[in-house]
Amino acid sequence: MICAFACTKVSAQEAVYLNSSNPQTSWKVKAQAEVGADSVNIYKPRYNDANWVKGVVPGTVFNAYVVAGLEKDPNFGDNIYKVDKAKYDRNFWYRTEFNIPANFNKEKIWLNFKGINKKAEIYLNGKLLGMLDGFMQRGNYDVTALVSRNTPNVLAVLVYCPHNPLVNYESPTYIPSASWDWMPYVPGLNSGITDKVYMTNTGSITLKDPWIRTDLPTNARADVSIEVGVKNSTSKFQTGMLTGVIQPGNIEFSQKVFVGGNSTAEVKLDKKRFEALAISSPKLWWPNGYGEPNLYTCKLSLKIGDEVSDSQTIKFGIKKYSYDTVGNVLHLSVNGTRIFLKGGNWGMAEYMLRCRGNEYDTKLKLHREMNFNIVRNWIGSTTDDEFYEACDKYGMMVWDDFWLNSIPNLPNDVNNFNVNAIEKIKRFRNHPSIAIWCGDNEGTPMAPLNGWLAEDIRNYDGGDRYYQPNSHAGNLTGSGPWTNFDPRWYFSRYPNGFGGSPGWGLRSEIGTAVFTNYDSFKKFMPKDKMWPRNEMWNLHFFGPSAGNAGPDRYDDGINKRYGTATGIQDYCRKAQLLNIETNKAMYEGWEDNMWEDASGIMTWMSQSAYPSLVWQTYDYYYDLTGAYWGAKKASEPLHIQWNPVNNSVKVINTTGLNVNDLIADVQVYNTDGKPVADYHQSKPIDAIANAAVNCFTIKFKEEHTNLALNKPTVASSFENMEAALATDGNSGSRWASRQNDNEWIYVDLGSVQTVNGVKLKWEEAFGKAFKIQVSNDAKQWRDVYDTEDGHTGVQQITFDETKARYVKMQGVRRGSGWGYSLWDFEVYGGEPKSNGLSDVHFIKLKLTDKTGKLISDNFYWRGNKRTDFTALNKLPKVDLKVNSKISKEGGKYYINATITNPASSPSVAFAIRVQAVRKSNGEQILPALMNDNYFSLMRGEGRNIKIEFDADVLGNDSPVLLVQPYNDPVKEE
Repeated sequence: MICAFACTKVSAQEAVYLNSSNPQTSWKVKAQAEVGADSVNIYKPRYNDANWVKGVVPGTVFNAYVVAGLEKDPNFGDNIYKVDKAKYDRNFWYRTEFNIPANFNKEKIWLNFKGINKKAEIYLNGKLLGMLDGFMQRGNYDVTALVSRNTPNVLAVLVYCPHNPLVNYESPTYIPSASWDWMPYVPGLNSGITDKVYMTNTGSITLKDPWIRTDLPTNARADVSIEVGVKNSTSKFQTGMLTGVIQPGNIEFSQKVFVGGNSTAEVKLDKKRFEALAISSPKLWWPNGYGEPNLYTCKLSLKIGDEVSDSQTIKFGIKKYSYDTVGNVLHLSVNGTRIFLKGGNWGMAEYMLRCRGNEYDTKLKLHREMNFNIVRNWIGSTTDDEFYEACDKYGMMVWDDFWLNSIPNLPNDVNNFNVNAIEKIKRFRNHPSIAIWCGDNEGTPMAPLNGWLAEDIRNYDGGDRYYQPNSHAGNLTGSGPWTNFDPRWYFSRYPNGFGGSPGWGLRSEIGTAVFTNYDSFKKFMPKDKMWPRNEMWNLHFFGPSAGNAGPDRYDDGINKRYGTATGIQDYCRKAQLLNIETNKAMYEGWEDNMWEDASGIMTWMSQSAYPSLVWQTYDYYYDLTGAYWGAKKASEPLHIQWNPVNNSVKVINTTGLNVNDLIADVQVYNTDGKPVADYHQSKPIDAIANAAVNCFTIKFKEEHTNLALNKPTVASSFENMEAALATDGNSGSRWASRQNDNEWIYVDLGSVQTVNGVKLKWEEAFGKAFKIQVSNDAKQWRDVYDTEDGHTGVQQITFDETKARYVKMQGVRRGSGWGYSLWDFEVYGGEPKSNGLSDVHFIKLKLTDKTGKLISDNFYWRGNKRTDFTALNKLPKVDLKVNSKISKEGGKYYINATITNPASSPSVAFAIRVQAVRKSNGEQILPALMNDNYFSLMRGEGRNIKIEFDADVLGNDSPVLLVQPYNDPVKEE
């Protein structure tokens, strides 16, 4: 019952958990209003609670009713939207009975609570022990004189439901519970006993909030310091002995402690008194990709005479965080190495707080497998120890928010908010994974909270981590956008967000809608609502309810890029291609600018709290969508990638080590699977540590047609230099406007054309902020590009292909005291030329070492018409060869398969999806770890695929391997 890897744990011999998973404990719940006058009797043993509902602890009231079968599956269809909120948005009693273990023979018996949402009165055998207010508050009650050793003890807890509005008035609480644009309203607002309840047995002096800090004068030596409170729960002066052992290394220390009656003494231990606390050649904790996340344990024991009064074991990591804001961009370093941040936001672990225990290990393991190194605990909505423990274990840094969201209002009780903030810091500060504390989501905490939080972190975390008041301002580049763009947008200067400063920089949120596979879709969508798109999709956030996700734009992207879907299964498989494209490009766009402004990116969101169609990598059921595979590929520690704007190829090394003597190689293939020799290049390179290294440029034979050359040109004004001089093809002549911000110039292409880019060559009188607009009538204009980062010289601008007759540069703000002046205004587009390439063709990159061993590979599809990939639907069917072996060992299944596209194949085998499914019904086996998916094979190529999953998820069934390329589509059901 004791959770593995706990950062601060009570002794296993002394803790007895009163959670629902303990077969000796049975909780019941009932609304306070329904108990009524009978509440005077609930404290009596053997009270008749037959008409109460079985409770779930840790958990929520509403989930208890769901588990009891009294509410329909809230994940399915619109069930949760039909629940009577009034039934749960009220106060509830929790009740249980328990016995004191026979081996509880020490002086003090304690009843402990780790968290209740939102507020509670706690009664034991009819006596009020106290009140908890805020889900971070812990309750530690001396119940020695209250408990009976011979008869059952009655524990009753009156849980108060939070009141709407939650933001920010009810903070601290689970703010998203009142609904967000990615999860529904949860009846009861996730009220309940939401964390562990347990008993402990100690002597008269106890340990309180051990705090282990580490410093690194050099990486060859660590200085460890320990601070711990020693609490005396008697009226007598006490003398004890504090001893400690740190492992590995068997580092021992001990110190006498003296503490007055009913008081707490603060004990500090460091290398000044204990030389052993200066550790030579320490095993450092590193973020994922930069080294191993090594952990130490420190067992503290407190003795009176020969008797152990209390003991705790603390896991910690030896590390040192440091920060800089060079160039107004926040950079984070660990152990002296600057870390390029790659990760995602967690809205909540699960919308009804049903993520518990080992499930956190699964979620964070998948983050590690995606090559991420940071997660953001958004608005502090994840509160379980197991989250932090898994982050420690997998080298996942945590950007940890408090419970404020942008809206300029203070919590109802600012003092209580601050008490909870201090509790949060004390509870989690030993975790090496915590890297940044953040005060407010997309806002700055109102006075006095901003100052209080900064001071709390200085005092209770020693200033060891950085305090970021606002999640999208102050050395950050904002948040968003949250909808999909063509991959080129993420490489174009700049992919601006909202708030913050322009640039790549450090982006705390950016994302896209992410549609699930059909396998997951059918788990939560009623059959009659699957197709076509309808309001039920919107209730799972593919519609106006998630407008920021741009579902219409996403839908348009599928239909235009891959062809209008014929049904839901076709839609889902095409969606995965869009998911791969967009999510890979997000990370690669930032990596392309690594340290040249860019310092990191966190996707919105990296996991799913609700069966949703937006903002996720793996989905609610742990299916690894195209978004997962796109992000995983882009985030490889050693990675080769293509820039779709300028066709450059770079090697990205997000590790602290140089890797020399590598070969970068590119080959371009047509849809028949044959290479086009003209585009092959190979070059030796050294991958410099923590850097992006340029290799070469793919020499596509593109003929850029300047559609604006010598076409009629109109401007809002001119001073001696008329508009036509910008489109005459002479770089020595120019147009100049009057000295106003709102000036413009447009060109008439003569007829509606396909346009996809503009080149502006500015004189010293440049546009600092401007838009590119298009029109078919020169009256109604629409934006295709805007920037606040104009500069002198050439600006090459690309945007999604669109049809237009007129193209305009609309000035917004001048960059000088003059007007606007352009040497050249060119417009690109027109019908594409194939130059020996099929309508869709493939770019295959490889990075190998000098022995030929593959280090990284990458694969892209590219269209002559840029965003038109409909030719993929005409790929001939391929007959893949699959050799697989299934084994079972140590409680796990392992599938090893070799998948080959024969040399005689008529085509590339495109976007091959591999699944392990149940033999009995063809259902996916989840969760599962895989090394690759949605991969493509040229003729004669093969790929080794490995799949691993726990045997207990399969039960008595057996696994079968499904292999499905895009060019062998399944038929609609």
